[in-house]
Amino acid sequence: MHEVGVLIEVVKQVEGIVEKNGLTKVDTLVLQIGELSSMIPRYIEACYPAAVDGTLLQETKLKIEILPGNGICKQCNKVFNILENKEKCPKCAGKDWEILCGREFMIKEIIAC
Repeated sequence: MHEVGVLIEVVKQVEGIVEKNGLTKVDTLVLQIGELSSMIPRYIEACYPAAVDGTLLQETKLKIEILPGNGICKQCNKVFNILENKEKCPKCAGKDWEILCGREFMIKEIIAC
């Protein structure tokens, strides 16, 4: 489960931002995770309490936004959700596509109190 290591790095990054900006408390940390990312949202949620334990973020709530895994068909240029369409273009049934988005893992927002 690589999510723990990644979350520890996220916590370090956020702590640096909090300290640099003179914040005293963070209410919510918002992460964006793409559907095609190697990060699994439920594992992130499960690991979060351990990753923030004893840090400035210990009392911080976690919010996760899922970003769609979209691709574009190389045959007909249709943009579609890769997972919802079982990796096949819904317009022409083509299986030759390029990923447009969905691999992201980002800190979107740090909401201070």
